[in-house]
Amino acid sequence: MNSKLTSRLSVLAVAVIGSLSLIGCQKPAENNTETNSTATKTATTETATPAANGDTIKVGILHSLSGTMAISETSLKDTALMTIDEINANGGVLGKQLEPIVVDPASDWPLFAEKARQLLTQDKVDVIFGGWTSVSRKSVLPVVEELNGLMFYPVQYEGQEQSENIFYTGAAPNQQAIPAVEYLMSPEGGSAERFVLLGTDYVYPRTTNQILRAFLKSKGVAEKDIMEEYTPFGFSNYQTIVSNVKSFSTGKKTAVISTINGDSNVPFYRELANQGIKASDIPVMAFSVGEEELRGIDTSLLQGHLASWNYFMSVKNPVNSAFTKKYKKYALDHKLPNAEKVVTNDPMEATYVGINMWKQAVEKAGTTDVDKVRISMGGQTFDAPSGYTLKMDEENHHLWKPVMIGQIRADGQFDVISKTPKVIRAEPWSQYIPK
Repeated sequence: MNSKLTSRLSVLAVAVIGSLSLIGCQKPAENNTETNSTATKTATTETATPAANGDTIKVGILHSLSGTMAISETSLKDTALMTIDEINANGGVLGKQLEPIVVDPASDWPLFAEKARQLLTQDKVDVIFGGWTSVSRKSVLPVVEELNGLMFYPVQYEGQEQSENIFYTGAAPNQQAIPAVEYLMSPEGGSAERFVLLGTDYVYPRTTNQILRAFLKSKGVAEKDIMEEYTPFGFSNYQTIVSNVKSFSTGKKTAVISTINGDSNVPFYRELANQGIKASDIPVMAFSVGEEELRGIDTSLLQGHLASWNYFMSVKNPVNSAFTKKYKKYALDHKLPNAEKVVTNDPMEATYVGINMWKQAVEKAGTTDVDKVRISMGGQTFDAPSGYTLKMDEENHHLWKPVMIGQIRADGQFDVISKTPKVIRAEPWSQYIPK
């Protein structure tokens, strides 16, 4: 990558952190920086031996296990541990066992940076897998760049970023948001003419909606036909907002684009049902709601609403069958909550793919050295549970991925009603907003 670009991104990330720290204060104060982290086995001294020179290779797991994002991130921690167990059972990496170091940044965005620094400088991990919200990723970005660490980020995001120290295994906007809106505007998707952009108040929804607003205008949608509204993390009272959406929809076919994150999705969907909004009237297209989030909702009332992802648990192919069976077995063996009813979702698949690709890159490089692994990551491929062969782009550190539109079923699963015939190269820098 151009070194000037990396430097410019580092400066941008540092600037963003200052403003995002204020955003982090808007969430419920369920946890603070005193929250204890959990660890499978934690080394805490500054003189800890680098993992590659010891008996194990240490791997950092950085996910919120408490706070508003725990509803989404806990399953990613479990997926990471399952994948590490699988790799270890097959001989490990470079003849060594992987040793996971699990920390809980507790949905506290500045704490993500602190925990990332701990993982790299004290625990001496060779790689970090973690994050969900973009504000958590942007908190970690300057840390991994300063310390030349390596992070794999497994969730769809707003783009407008590229770092030599991060590999993005979730979707860029052209692999999720833009195709989803194109579908809603098509005859198959209901020919929507009016759009509600509803999201949680932080960088991912706001930047994604900035892109979508520009895209919609390029397609001839008038300003008066776009409604945009944001709520804080942990928000639960959607009565007025849903009522306003109903009023706004009068007269034209309307669709909601939801970038609501975390546990706020539960009261939002419940309020849709309470006010009798059906998908046939006002379809909701969600970018951050998958099988895991729907487990806490009576989905019999949400049939027909939509989500755009790159993977759904319901896709049928041998790789996905093996993946879902492995996770269900892991859940039962480790007595996870509601183990009999666990589900898989898109960020879980991205976590699984990311860890396996990192393993392949380490073995190709013959070392866990970040600079050498970074080079060997380019062009790595993996036969994913989605049924597609994914590739890590040699230039932009993003995966080539398919796009799928899923429709909610009464059982909380999705029927895949649209998918691309092949994987699509990520475009992290949107043509609709300036760099």
